[in-house]
Amino acid sequence: MPTCPSPTKDFQVGDLVFIRIANFLYRRVAEATNSWMSHVGMIHHRADTDWIVAESTVPFSRYSPLSRFLRRTEGGQWAVLRLKAALDLSAQARLQQEARWRMGKWYHLGFDLDSRHQFCSKFVYEVYQSALGVNIGSIESFRELLARNPSSSVSFWRMWFLGRIPWDRRTITPSSQYQSDLLRLVSSSVMVPGSAET
Repeated sequence: MPTCPSPTKDFQVGDLVFIRIANFLYRRVAEATNSWMSHVGMIHHRADTDWIVAESTVPFSRYSPLSRFLRRTEGGQWAVLRLKAALDLSAQARLQQEARWRMGKWYHLGFDLDSRHQFCSKFVYEVYQSALGVNIGSIESFRELLARNPSSSVSFWRMWFLGRIPWDRRTITPSSQYQSDLLRLVSSSVMVPGSAET
């Protein structure tokens, strides 16, 4: 099994940490996006010997030690990506403030970008957009998402939404953020074709 990174590894405020949550819903999220990951958080600050991750999770947004965050991943799968444009201390502070304002917000199990509630990739998107004017990931409808991944179980999503999939609902996924051209790979336990640690 791949090992988790050392908590002393040279990460930075604003780095995005992708993992795979081992439960039935988030496995379906990974399947719907044709990817291995289903959750993302942002490195917020350093506390003693560990980094702290800001994340939107069930039931509400919170801070989690990176070591504990990574223990939740399935099969030891994780990746850390960083904005290609260097972040100065002022930019890092704005990211921290935007994340702080979103702490304690309830999680949205319907993944609605336009809801007042949060979910992991919406949290990251809004923090970066509000702090830096940078859009990490792609906004799309459920119709576009599921049409692009025909192997995904439409019957599961119909059941999840109590019989009626909100086809025109806008959402954003961890996978689209992982694939963003604005990010570069820092470290990963997952073999990524054509990528290397930098």
